[in-house]
Amino acid sequence: MFYFIIFIAIMIILIFILSYRNSNGENVYKYMAKNTTAVYERYAPYSFKQVRQKVKDLGQEYTKKQYTLQISIFFVAAFIVTYFYFYNILISIMYGFIAILIVPYLTYLRCKRLYSEFIFEQIQVYTTNTIMEFQTTQSFVKAIEGVYDSGVLEDPVKTDVKVMIDMAYANGTIEESMAYMNSKYDFYIVRNMHQIFLQITNEGSRDAGEALENMSLDIDMLVENVYRDRIDRANFHKKFLKFGVILYLMVMLVQFLLGVESYITMLDRVEIKIILHGIIFVNTFFLLKGEKYYNENVGAE
Repeated sequence: MFYFIIFIAIMIILIFILSYRNSNGENVYKYMAKNTTAVYERYAPYSFKQVRQKVKDLGQEYTKKQYTLQISIFFVAAFIVTYFYFYNILISIMYGFIAILIVPYLTYLRCKRLYSEFIFEQIQVYTTNTIMEFQTTQSFVKAIEGVYDSGVLEDPVKTDVKVMIDMAYANGTIEESMAYMNSKYDFYIVRNMHQIFLQITNEGSRDAGEALENMSLDIDMLVENVYRDRIDRANFHKKFLKFGVILYLMVMLVQFLLGVESYITMLDRVEIKIILHGIIFVNTFFLLKGEKYYNENVGAE
């Protein structure tokens, strides 16, 4: 415990020195954020850059201070937990930096989830408003033109709808436009709505009003189910994280049963250290898999 206190004191002094040296308008968190952003801009995939930019446009991107706080929490938590595993400051520092490396992956998952939710909401707006516009225009192309001009859509869906309109006028048919949209947004409400409009356009239908009304009800039901699923996922996520933290702290129970001195004596054995490292990696993998499940395919069908 004495060495632990020394380490904390050294960290405080180090932070003070860094803050002082960067006091000319660029403090520690700004310095860290700037360098992290530079690395991200260099190595992040272009598609993810677009996703993250949309998250920023939506005002849901973390601030630099929030990212700095997240990094600090990960480092300190990893340091403290692993210290009580190995009682070794160097090993704990190593795990602290490994924990920081997980932050970009979690950022990636979070941005993908927010983007997925945004796209689903846009698709719901696109399908609902197209059906409403068609009831007035009785033309699919005129309907999507009305939706486009109404300003209810945002990019990238808005741009893709414009592509649909241009393709329809260029080809004289709507088949290719619908195929384009179906490939871009693989939602069954999109495919079903397009199929109904295709039948109405090519074959005509006296029951078009009833079919579209049923389609609107299906969309409303799907939206309700998706939002209920989000609430259930969020509740499960909180319980999952608590369970994951408890798994890390199970070593405390072992120390309570054996005694701290007996436990520290056991750490001299190589196989015990290997087992403890294995427990940490398995628990971490378990948590990351849970995070991946929570954040992926949200809003999808």
